[in-house]
Amino acid sequence: QPELVESGGGLVQPGGSLRLSCVLSGGSLDEYAVGWFRKTPGKEREGVACVGTFGDRTNYADSVKGRFTLHKNNARKTVALQLNNLKPEDPAMYYCAATVLGALKLCSLKEDDYPIWGQGTQVTASS
Repeated sequence: QPELVESGGGLVQPGGSLRLSCVLSGGSLDEYAVGWFRKTPGKEREGVACVGTFGDRTNYADSVKGRFTLHKNNARKTVALQLNNLKPEDPAMYYCAATVLGALKLCSLKEDDYPIWGQGTQVTASS
């Protein structure tokens, strides 16, 4: 069974940067699109960014465009999410998720489209 493990969360100040990582085991990453989602208490989980099967098609939420960047390395089975210029609304529990997707299709930011999920990594605002 494919499994995802996130890492890289931590304390960050507004305007700072952080790099989150998502590693797939038990499968081949070039079969999957991968999305990143985030959840804060009292809010619905929202899609942040996703990358297609071959890593050449990405989709970003408007709230993070120009600040967050995805890097997919199928050989290393890793998808990194680079967070730059962090804003007060960015701290959250961040999750990566995977779904089988056709190579020419644009990935989705809807959580219902993803059947495989990691446990999450926490990004916290430092005071």
